[in-house]
Amino acid sequence: MNYDESVAWLYSTQMHGIKLGLEVVHRLIDASGLRLDGPKFLHVAGTNGKGSVCAMLDAICRAAGRRTGLFTSPHLVTFRERIRVDGEMISEEEVARRVSELRALTEGWSPEPTFFELVTVLALGHFQRAGCEVVVLETGMGGRLDATNVVTPAVSVITPIALDHQQWLGATLTEIAGEKAGIFKAEVPAISAPQAAEAAEALRRQARETGTLVLDFVPEPWSGSVVNLAGSHQLWNAALAVRALALAALGIHAEAIERGLREVQWPGRFQRCGERLVLDGAHNPAAAVRLAETWREVFGSEQATLVLGVLADKDLPAIVAALLPLAARVIAVPVRSPRSAPAEEVRAVVGGLAPELPCAAAGDVASALAAAGAAPERVLLCGSLFLVGEALACVEAQGSLPKATAQ
Repeated sequence: MNYDESVAWLYSTQMHGIKLGLEVVHRLIDASGLRLDGPKFLHVAGTNGKGSVCAMLDAICRAAGRRTGLFTSPHLVTFRERIRVDGEMISEEEVARRVSELRALTEGWSPEPTFFELVTVLALGHFQRAGCEVVVLETGMGGRLDATNVVTPAVSVITPIALDHQQWLGATLTEIAGEKAGIFKAEVPAISAPQAAEAAEALRRQARETGTLVLDFVPEPWSGSVVNLAGSHQLWNAALAVRALALAALGIHAEAIERGLREVQWPGRFQRCGERLVLDGAHNPAAAVRLAETWREVFGSEQATLVLGVLADKDLPAIVAALLPLAARVIAVPVRSPRSAPAEEVRAVVGGLAPELPCAAAGDVASALAAAGAAPERVLLCGSLFLVGEALACVEAQGSLPKATAQ
């Protein structure tokens, strides 16, 4: 298969759905001949901020001269963003070669590997062949049964936990935190962002039961140097990343920490495109609240034309309620995903909460951005990382929209 065919086949495996568990990924690793005892793994779980913390860890380790692998999800524009070594995306040729091998290897398997299991093994194999010293590994959705939970890390990292993916992880913060804490390992240190009381207690209980070496909670935000990501919450993320590196005993010096935080980039998180457009992947109520706070920190009382698209399995009313105080008008848009909430449903929720607020529906991102461009305010496009990816493809004129993906 060539690259396009390989990615198309990977996307086709999404029909198998999400199947939490480690049996198949262990079988994949064994059949692929992968070894997991080479690099130092930094394993990151949580609800919000995982990608930003992973980007900081990656930037700092690279600034320290460590050959570093980075595995994150979802991608914004190209599938290759998910797997990087020293900041360089996996090549199309490597994807085509290795996915062809995985397809042949797993033909006839029952149960069939899921999309995320295959991509996780693709990434681990790439990092092994590249000789990575450090690998920053972001969980997909949970932790305990996530495909990435096959490694024994140098440190386990938990970002802020909030209600999300309740149909898979549980209805309460206690249940969700228990799933996230499933990445804890015996004799491995763990570090967490500040958590709500019930989530913190669930983490402590799991740490005791697992035999975690130590479980720390970050006591204060980072203040040691500039962080190149907008929002006061990123200072907490930075403190989490720095403490994680200390617990992992990687010997990272202060100059590398300062340089990494100063240079870190993480697209789609309060990303400013020109003077008028801001893109943010906030996709659950807690992230939407944080986005509104960041907007106020950066732009004060300015209002925005809000371009909003949300997936159907999210808490749409709570997301809308958090963002409406920023909005002078709203343009609802579908996300290019089979999981998208219809634009008219978004529009109906906006109308129910703020009937006086102008709210239109657009058929796609390109038309929504065109309509927003005619308004006098800045434009804030948010609600889904998939939507942000579509917008980036339009803004950066990359020739085509990213292929629709559910994961």
